[in-house]
Amino acid sequence: MIRSAVAPLRLGALGIAAILVLSGCSGSGGEPDAEAAENSSSSPSSSESTSPTESATLSATPAAYKPATAEGPAQNVPLPVMPEVAKEESKKGLIAFGEHWFDLVNYGYETGDAAPVREISAPDCEICESFYDDLEKGYVDDDWIQGGKINVLQTGTKFIQTPEGRYQLLLSIRQDASANRGPNGKVYVEAPIDETTTAQIMEATYISDHWVVNLVENM
Repeated sequence: MIRSAVAPLRLGALGIAAILVLSGCSGSGGEPDAEAAENSSSSPSSSESTSPTESATLSATPAAYKPATAEGPAQNVPLPVMPEVAKEESKKGLIAFGEHWFDLVNYGYETGDAAPVREISAPDCEICESFYDDLEKGYVDDDWIQGGKINVLQTGTKFIQTPEGRYQLLLSIRQDASANRGPNGKVYVEAPIDETTTAQIMEATYISDHWVVNLVENM
């Protein structure tokens, strides 16, 4: 059966400098390093076998992450964890939340799972619906999406509420090349990397103790 597939959401380009000089630029932080294991005062002899506790610890080690390739989908993709600051109703909180939202979009492209984005997006978010549709079409049967990662290059906000009670966040993004693939080397659609940047505006509302995305669109 021949079908039409939609590539990961690719948006038109517009230089960020043409609309606003962004302030408060922010980059995504890396995962904290694991604490070093405590050194033992004595080393076991080579004749000692691994204890049951040590065996259980080794077996519980998470499987290694593998990105999608032409041969198959991504494996063992870690779910991005929302940083604590992203839960605050503050300028830093909005920026961290906006970056986290795009992290979840990238997680969706790698896994086909739209649920994390749905949980923090309003039902009437139009670009969100396009994203959900992309995943539904990109992960039909045994198909998958390769690439399409959205890189957030700059962020900025005046942190002033609109008449609708929303806060606006400006972002400069760039999206990697992508391809919708299927078994046996099938390629449904490909999109090359866009070397230009795209200026976008996100509007979000702070409800009770969390942010909700209402709108994301090109500027």
